[in-house]
Amino acid sequence: MSGGTRFLLTQSLLSAWLYQYQAWDKDGAHKDFLRALGRQHTPETQAIRDGIQFENLVQAACEGELPVEDHPWRAGVLEAARILQGSQFQVPAYQEVLVDRVPFLLYGRLDALKAGSIYDIKFSRGYQRGKYLQSPQHPMYFALCPEARDFTYVVYTGQEILTEGYRREDAAPIEGTVREFMAYLEAAGLAETYIQLWKARN
Repeated sequence: MSGGTRFLLTQSLLSAWLYQYQAWDKDGAHKDFLRALGRQHTPETQAIRDGIQFENLVQAACEGELPVEDHPWRAGVLEAARILQGSQFQVPAYQEVLVDRVPFLLYGRLDALKAGSIYDIKFSRGYQRGKYLQSPQHPMYFALCPEARDFTYVVYTGQEILTEGYRREDAAPIEGTVREFMAYLEAAGLAETYIQLWKARN
């Protein structure tokens, strides 16, 4: 399949693929996955904008720039900043893995990294405990950051901060998910699209 070529793989692509199996709007989820696979621009929803804004506010607060007193998210921002104080933010990470003799280049950008702990900042108004149990994100990031011991989702619901944590030993190796993903692409006739569009730069 490769001929020496490495194939880029991100947790967001794997998440878009897996979401098809749990979404109530399966047609819409499939279209979203095809856009992600085709590396097409995804329309920015209000939920995405809220998440970006909240993350930016938290990072700014960790750097000493606090939200204005009457900001509706101020309490949440300060609580998240307390957890994340002292972190490195937006840390890029790469890792090569070999799955069934095919070389992949895993890539991700860690929201925050502190003393062997990875943190990911989420904004989810409908959050329920265990929401990220089946997410490929923490297994992927454990592969990207071999020295990390644990991963915590820091979730703001718009009213309160909640955390959902996983240890390295709790996460199945990401290679199993990659293998299932490639089997799906082959069965769905989408493997060639991935091969053509996701070649990693040398």
